Amino acid sequence: MNTFQESLGQAARLVLDADPVLLSIVARSLAVSGTACAIACVVGIGLGAWFAVVRFPGRDALLTVLNTFLAVPSVVVGLVVYLLLSRSGPLGSLGWLFSFKAMVLAQSLLVLPVAAALTRQVVEDADRANGEQLASLGAHGPLRSLLLAWDERFALLTVILASFGRAISEVGAVMIVGGNIDGFTRVMTTAIALETSKGDLPLALALGVLLLAVVLALNAAISLVSRWRGAHAEGVVLAGAS
Repeated sequence: MNTFQESLGQAARLVLDADPVLLSIVARSLAVSGTACAIACVVGIGLGAWFAVVRFPGRDALLTVLNTFLAVPSVVVGLVVYLLLSRSGPLGSLGWLFSFKAMVLAQSLLVLPVAAALTRQVVEDADRANGEQLASLGAHGPLRSLLLAWDERFALLTVILASFGRAISEVGAVMIVGGNIDGFTRVMTTAIALETSKGDLPLALALGVLLLAVVLALNAAISLVSRWRGAHAEGVVLAGAS
């Protein structure tokens, strides 16, 4: 068995040499999570902004359900999608099980509550500050949600980045519905789990380092967007005062 130092050195060589297997796994991970994040954020941001402004019977119950889904384990989401896409399931005729599409669907369902809940909080805070003014100008319902969401676009950008981070770092759902098939559905998290169990520590370490690099880049981007948002807000205040 390789020592930690030997495994780390081999992992560094895999990264520096741009190993084709390593790069293909990383590219597939980014493609799956990026597609899932885009789908989930389009739907989730719209729903979250709508929930923040519109009042209707049963709204509190729906918000409770939405917040509950934030804590649902990824393996449960994977199990539900697996049952839906299996041959005996209602969507079995699609033939998506153990495919790229199945992984995107599972991650989309996993990320959607995150995007919706964070967006609702952001837009609801904005509504408390500016909602009455918009209402006096005749902006109600979907239009008001859209205007508030646009005004908070920098905050919503951090929602998108956080949603992508949730998608790229999960392992349970994509392993269940994707099958972790080499060259087809193997992504960074599932490959790390498999290669570690096989004892191939260099590849697992290399993938772990790259996954950490992606997460670090996301956190740095969120920090930069937050600073950009603060600078933008300060500029608007100064412009208004002058």
